[in-house]
Amino acid sequence: MALEAYAAGNPDKIHADVLTKAREACYKARDAFYACLEKESDKKPTEIASVGLLYPVECKQCRDHYVKQCRSSWVKHFDRQYCQNKRVQRLLDDKGSRRGPLLLPQPYTFKPNT
Repeated sequence: MALEAYAAGNPDKIHADVLTKAREACYKARDAFYACLEKESDKKPTEIASVGLLYPVECKQCRDHYVKQCRSSWVKHFDRQYCQNKRVQRLLDDKGSRRGPLLLPQPYTFKPNT
């Protein structure tokens, strides 16, 4: 990352523009990786990322760039956030199909055994 190379030369001075550029580069790499995940979602995930995230081999180059551009704590955070959002979305999408009957059968539908 550009931040480490710059910080080695000036350890006492913090430049907000360098931090901003590094953060924007991280966000771009993250967005490219997750866009690849969405685009290749029909393919079988074979690669393992942090926090149990699985991704297809077609996204490996994007993943490597993403890991290189971002801090490891950010990568873990974004992976957890992505997994949580996908889990919630899956639960919301499946809720209608997993729901039981809305109304119970009415008593008049049963025939008495007399």
